[in-house]
Amino acid sequence: MNRIISAFSFVAILSFVFPASSATTTPSSKNLESVAVSAPVAVSSKEPFEDYLEELYDEADLKKSGLNYEVFRRAATGFFNLKEQKKLNQSKDILSIVDFGKSSREKRLWIVDLNKKKLLYNSLVAHGMGSGNDKALKFSNVENSHMSSLGFYVTENTYFGKHGLSLKLNGLDKGFNSNAKQRAIVVHGADYVSEAFVKKQGRLGRSHGCPALPKEITPEVIQLIKGGTCLYIDAPSANYASAYLDADTAIKRFENEILAKQSKLLSR
Repeated sequence: MNRIISAFSFVAILSFVFPASSATTTPSSKNLESVAVSAPVAVSSKEPFEDYLEELYDEADLKKSGLNYEVFRRAATGFFNLKEQKKLNQSKDILSIVDFGKSSREKRLWIVDLNKKKLLYNSLVAHGMGSGNDKALKFSNVENSHMSSLGFYVTENTYFGKHGLSLKLNGLDKGFNSNAKQRAIVVHGADYVSEAFVKKQGRLGRSHGCPALPKEITPEVIQLIKGGTCLYIDAPSANYASAYLDADTAIKRFENEILAKQSKLLSR
């Protein structure tokens, strides 16, 4: 996946159509005005979009950090869709990803700066006690289930609660995480999210459904991702579905962003 794509290569890619050939036939003596012009050929934007995601995945060294590419691809697809629908802060390109398909003993939270193509944080994160012990196996959108919820969230404002500085989340996937506010599903710190707890108990402690973080990094993480950034929680599930996973609409946002960057470069 070591595909390095320069910004200027997107000009041709995103022009959507281009002539297959500019050559014309040689006019005959019988018909001096007869010329053959080739028809334009449609170009799919899917391949450059996939190339871009693979390049970003490589440059941010996400494979080395343990983030599965398909999980990253789903998260990034949703990010572009949410940007297109103006549900995210347009000035921030921060994407937070949780993979609850992994053991709680593993670092399963990634915070990526998509603009800089840089991994900012890779951390432990707790799941809800109703979802399972070491691994989260069940998910719910129901109050008092104490389970984690899958899907796309947008971060909102902060507040000080019983866990200190905390961050409100708005769940966007109806039926999967849309009750996040009623359930008080927030980002907060917890003593039971630490390597020391894992060594003692063989797994992390568990929350009431919140994606709880190590206390020592919670304030800086919350300050980074607050105010309209995307959080995506993934896990193997036969039931989960989301409109934000539509690759075709994500590609439209991708095209617009690349064209905007091209315009800015060419205007210098």
